Amino acid sequence: MFLHIGQDTVVRGEEIIGIFDIENTTVTKNTRGFLAAAEKRGQTVAVSAELPKSFVVCRDKRGEERVFISQISTATLYKRYKAIAAKSIRGR
Repeated sequence: MFLHIGQDTVVRGEEIIGIFDIENTTVTKNTRGFLAAAEKRGQTVAVSAELPKSFVVCRDKRGEERVFISQISTATLYKRYKAIAAKSIRGR
């Protein structure tokens, strides 16, 4: 199952660690530090040039993390995730 997170970008559902709201989570120093460290390590991917609304943290099979910065709201991404997860369960 894949989740479309904006523009031409999709991520594997099983690789998603979390979907976070930019505005609410970047208030804390820890989250800002996490995002800054990911940027410094080259682990961030800006999905769009538009104003970001969310970020999606993923870890692939090799254990490598990526942080995708998306212009799509957290609520919309979560609804999409639930919909594809439900289809995946019904399809088994």
